[in-house]
Amino acid sequence: MSCTKEAGASSSGQETHRAQEEMSKRRRRTSGSLQKRSSVAHAHAGMAPLLFLLSFLLAGSHGDVVTVKNLVVLEGRSVTVPCHYEPQYARHVKYWCQGSMYTFCSRLARTDVAQPADARVSITDDPAQQVFTVTMSGLQEADSGWYWCGVEVGGMWKADDAMSVQITVSHGMSVVNSMVAGEEGGSVNVQCLYGSRHSGSSKKWCRSGDWGSCLEVSSNSTREAGPVLLSDDGAGAFTVTVRALEQGDAGWYWCVTGQEQVSVQVAVTSRSTTQRTLRTSLPLMTSLPVDPKEASTSLATTSVRTASQERNSPSHVFGSPLVIGGSLLLLVIVAVVTWKTWCHYQRIRKRRDMGGAELTFSPHPGSENDQNKGGVIFFQSSSPQQVLLL
Repeated sequence: MSCTKEAGASSSGQETHRAQEEMSKRRRRTSGSLQKRSSVAHAHAGMAPLLFLLSFLLAGSHGDVVTVKNLVVLEGRSVTVPCHYEPQYARHVKYWCQGSMYTFCSRLARTDVAQPADARVSITDDPAQQVFTVTMSGLQEADSGWYWCGVEVGGMWKADDAMSVQITVSHGMSVVNSMVAGEEGGSVNVQCLYGSRHSGSSKKWCRSGDWGSCLEVSSNSTREAGPVLLSDDGAGAFTVTVRALEQGDAGWYWCVTGQEQVSVQVAVTSRSTTQRTLRTSLPLMTSLPVDPKEASTSLATTSVRTASQERNSPSHVFGSPLVIGGSLLLLVIVAVVTWKTWCHYQRIRKRRDMGGAELTFSPHPGSENDQNKGGVIFFQSSSPQQVLLL
């Protein structure tokens, strides 16, 4: 009995110990969860001012102002940026500032200040079109970065509306049109732009893939090589004019200065038959009359001239009935003259034959009294003998 009681007491003690351990674990879990919640709450409370400040700093990047996103400009040249805004901002102050963060950007120009902070910057507002434009000139590589179109809204707790634009200043080359086209026999112009650091360098015009074909011109000069005219103004523009275009001129070319180059495609189109006909048949009008009456008179004169040209054309002249009748009459006259000439020739031939004959007179046989009355003439020639009685 005593052994049984001791075994029961031992098992009950173990159960009590297990229960106590379980309760201790639950308390530790509860305490840990409370600590986590407390730390999260403290973290949220600490981040609230930071989130508020971040939202304030970024407020300018989401507003009612719209502009371009990215611009690439050659060194030494200028750029104009349009900034569009909502109608409610027509009377508000607009500004242009530089900086990666809107809140701390440096304002370079304002619409309510006549003299901008940077003399190279100008700003103009057009409330009717709901747009203000900013122009920056003489750009250098150091001017690359972020800029902001801003509108002052007013109020302490409301940020201005603004939108950012990234400007990159390059010292390479660019081309106004990467593809130009001209008609066969005509001409094309290619304008290549370069940065200010290349203003003193020579410029080249080369056929793509063939460096031996390059035509070179010195800075601020002009060179003519056959149908190609090269001109460099020394201020950032290199112009190439190709004249008297042929089909063989079509292809890819390079504008080159220093180590920089840019590709240009030249296309040559065939001159159409319709254009050739119009240019041949219609007179060239160097100017159009302003008065409608003069315009109608000019068009009528052109129509009359065109009809006259058609009447005087070879196909119209040779196809008229008068010319056909005259041609037939001329043929008849030629035939008659030819026949008359032939007949005249036959007479002359007969006379020549008669001129070579011998003439013999023989009195007519009979009485002596009858000899005074008649005779016989004999013609001796190569033809048979002929007799003429008299």
